Amino acid sequence: MIDLDKKHDPANNSRLISELLGNKYDIQSYVNETDRIFHSICNTYKGNQPSFLKKMFRLEAKTTSYSKPFHTFVDIEGNPYPEWKKQLDYEYAQLLGKIKREVNIEEFGAIGDGKTDNTEAFKKAFGNGGVKVHIPEGTFVTKEIHLPSWTYLVGQGKGISTIKLHDDAPISARLVTNANHWLGNHHLFIEAMSLDWNVERLKNVEKTSSGGNHSSCLTFAHVTFGWVQNVEAINPGLHCFDVTSTRYNYSGDGFRARRGSEYVWLDHLNGYGFSDDGITTHHSDFVLISNCHMCDPSGRAHQKGHSNSNGIEIDDGSKNVLLVNNSTARCFGGVEIKAHEDSSAASNVQIVGHLSVNDNRSYNFRHIGHHQKSDPESKTAYNIKATNLISVAPIFSDLYRDSQPRGLVVSAYKSVVINNFLLVGDPDYDYKGNPIVAIQYRARNVVLNNLTMRYFKKAGVDIKVFGGDQRADQILITNTRITDSAKQGINIGTGVKNIKISQVRVFGTNGSIGLKSGTPCIDISDYKSVGFEKSVQIEKI
Repeated sequence: MIDLDKKHDPANNSRLISELLGNKYDIQSYVNETDRIFHSICNTYKGNQPSFLKKMFRLEAKTTSYSKPFHTFVDIEGNPYPEWKKQLDYEYAQLLGKIKREVNIEEFGAIGDGKTDNTEAFKKAFGNGGVKVHIPEGTFVTKEIHLPSWTYLVGQGKGISTIKLHDDAPISARLVTNANHWLGNHHLFIEAMSLDWNVERLKNVEKTSSGGNHSSCLTFAHVTFGWVQNVEAINPGLHCFDVTSTRYNYSGDGFRARRGSEYVWLDHLNGYGFSDDGITTHHSDFVLISNCHMCDPSGRAHQKGHSNSNGIEIDDGSKNVLLVNNSTARCFGGVEIKAHEDSSAASNVQIVGHLSVNDNRSYNFRHIGHHQKSDPESKTAYNIKATNLISVAPIFSDLYRDSQPRGLVVSAYKSVVINNFLLVGDPDYDYKGNPIVAIQYRARNVVLNNLTMRYFKKAGVDIKVFGGDQRADQILITNTRITDSAKQGINIGTGVKNIKISQVRVFGTNGSIGLKSGTPCIDISDYKSVGFEKSVQIEKI
């Protein structure tokens, strides 16, 4: 079984994902296929504009409007990129043209001995921006770093140049952030270093964060044109990397915070020991996250045993986000695309390549508080495209003790296409009869294409479409191969009105289809068993 530790080099993710999937076609072919399925089968959901729900956030909020999914391209080396990356490349050239000084932090009296307070040295080195500041080998202690616009901060590499939070820094401290969250900053580049939030200074506090977008290793709040490359984040009180608005905002579904970040690229990042999420986005647009690895959260920002600590979380109000060839290990969620009940859902999110190992829920897409029949229907949870996903052995986790392992969960979202997805279980692991893929809680217009599942022998069902008052509906499951896995291959709950199953092949000794009574419209056009003593049965359960 594959193991990804905290020193895993995410530059290898593309190769690992390709080898595990055994792709016979190039990435561009799969991306194009996903787009074709999305546009031909998924009727794009457009929500109605709501009224204000919480007056206290009124001045901080704006209505969110529907926007079309962005287009993703693939370069000649097989690297996917969004249509708006050309804007980032142009602005990077503008940044380089604005650099008027190039200095070493030691010129301003900084000492990388792991003890000296270098806060003033950094402040003097940055000045008013227009500068490239080099950090040599060593550990440079500071109480916070505030980056003015037009600043390039570069070290010698992960584990070589380290910025560490001072022992006297408050729990709210952000180790590195932009200088002005209210007015905003722009053109910031951070490269080749480790960021140590020094959580040990807090001793045995119950929670390691102070709330809001504080307590992280790196926070971009109201930043336009930002780059973070080849950076390691260590043991933050909240997040490793947070791309966000000036403040988190909870004005209700249909509203987003003002002063979000735009055009940010996070690339080749490592993070571990995070108390909430490794990488997270809030109320921000046009974010590219590529070749990153997040693992082994502490969960200490939450009550013990109830830690929603995700490797990568695309959260409240985020739009137009592309994830490329990332990996996660031993988190609550590998990738979570979501929103809280009183905020807009993340939308227009695309994943091209992701490797999840031993996460409790490899891929978790949900809008909290919009799941039950009595809940209001989500106005904003729509448009997710995912290609070349891998889930390896999801497990129970002490992070969230009551959460069952899942390879995929889709709740409340509309227009979701999952294409080319490999799920590999541990045949000896006790999944306690739970399903591995769950389409549930009012999810609509969901397509599962090119799924390969194997070795979930102690699971109850491989793919379950939940029925009942909060049933999922408008589901297509096609081109699926299940080998030596759960007792039931596919289970359809009560009252699901529109579902089609085609080109499914089941190998092994299990794999029946379970249909609950009251399922009025189901089209099973091609479901065949191979290697069974008797044909797969369609069971009324």
